[in-house]
Amino acid sequence: MSRAFVFPGQGSQAVGMGRELAERFAIARDTFAEVDEALGQKLSALMFEGPGDDLTLTENAQPALMAVSVAVTRVLQAEKGLDLSKAAFVAGHSLGEYSALCAAGAISLSDTARLLKLRGRSMQKAVPVGVGAMAAILGADLEAAREIAAEAAQGQVCTAANDNAPGQVVVSGHKEAVERAIKIAAERGFKRAMLLPVSAPFHCPLMQPAADAMAEALAGTAILSPVAPLVANVTASAVTDPETIRRLLVEQVTGAVRWRESVLFMKEQGVTDLVELGAGKVLAGLVKRIDKELVASSVGLPADIDGFTLA
Repeated sequence: MSRAFVFPGQGSQAVGMGRELAERFAIARDTFAEVDEALGQKLSALMFEGPGDDLTLTENAQPALMAVSVAVTRVLQAEKGLDLSKAAFVAGHSLGEYSALCAAGAISLSDTARLLKLRGRSMQKAVPVGVGAMAAILGADLEAAREIAAEAAQGQVCTAANDNAPGQVVVSGHKEAVERAIKIAAERGFKRAMLLPVSAPFHCPLMQPAADAMAEALAGTAILSPVAPLVANVTASAVTDPETIRRLLVEQVTGAVRWRESVLFMKEQGVTDLVELGAGKVLAGLVKRIDKELVASSVGLPADIDGFTLA
């Protein structure tokens, strides 16, 4: 069996995330405390108790999701002898790429927390609320979504932002252009197109101010080679070189998340089993839609950890 570990992105957050881990495992408590200290905020209290609206804010959701993913990883290392250097690959969806790099030893936990706080804040600031939007076009493949986005743009920004799974592509850009894309998708007979409840148009050229902020922050951040190759969002191929990783993390802010292709790349390299580490089960669900031959599972709660086996 060849196994890869994947790390969830925004949208998987929920009030109560990480609480059971912290109650049962000291190493999870220590992980959350380290993130709280790095950020100078009681993020763990927000994760455990809410309010949900505050947790959903991009600048909180991003480091919170990473904290849970890293806590799960560390618990598995301590309790089950998980060794990520024996993994075929690590990969993450959008902010999950940072979780993957932290789990694989490329970026320290405190640096990762600070980078994601800045990433969330700068992505939110890049476009005033109400100016941008994202929409899922269900039933469309990447090519169809790109055609719809190009037709909808009409001088504004509208691009395919997330290729999540067959028949689930997300477009991002100016709100009016995204609304036009929804209309065009309906006219072309795609089964459903809907606005997503996000606060900014991620992974499109409107995010350039955030990319600039991340370029500056990443330039001053120590990055090591991850213990397992990272399958990068923007290339859907493996990378281990720290300077390339630094560049791709900047490109990722405005570039598309090529998740479907990333999963297929891992399969082509012999991966049979993908394990999602962190909150929710979104990625495991997408993996099953991308290729039914792949075995996908999620580990995020103490019961999941109890059931996890290395074999």
